[in-house]
Amino acid sequence: MTDAAGVNPLLAGLRGRCPHCGQGRLFKGFLSLTPACTACGFNLAHADSGDGPAVFVIIIVGFLVVFAALFTEIALHPPIWLHLVIWLPLAVVLCLSLLRPLKGLMIGAQIRNKASEHRRDDAA
Repeated sequence: MTDAAGVNPLLAGLRGRCPHCGQGRLFKGFLSLTPACTACGFNLAHADSGDGPAVFVIIIVGFLVVFAALFTEIALHPPIWLHLVIWLPLAVVLCLSLLRPLKGLMIGAQIRNKASEHRRDDAA
């Protein structure tokens, strides 16, 4: 689903681009968002993905690494030090490589669905 500008916010967020225009950068650091898009000026200050990306990363990486480690243990019976040398660095690399795209995807979903933070003082 694309918005009025013809940009799919989910794909733009996944690529780390502004979910509104698809051109500007979404991130100013590894995980910190830019306050506004440099290309279109879209306000990203209130976009917040919360803990969603971290939860999805834990579920995805946990499943993949635990399945692979158990499969390796049953099939090959390697020593425990080899498990540590293989699976711990793999888990760290997978977590770090998935966290930023999933955060962008969650921000894109928030923009696409017009979701926003609601506070008690907003209802007054």
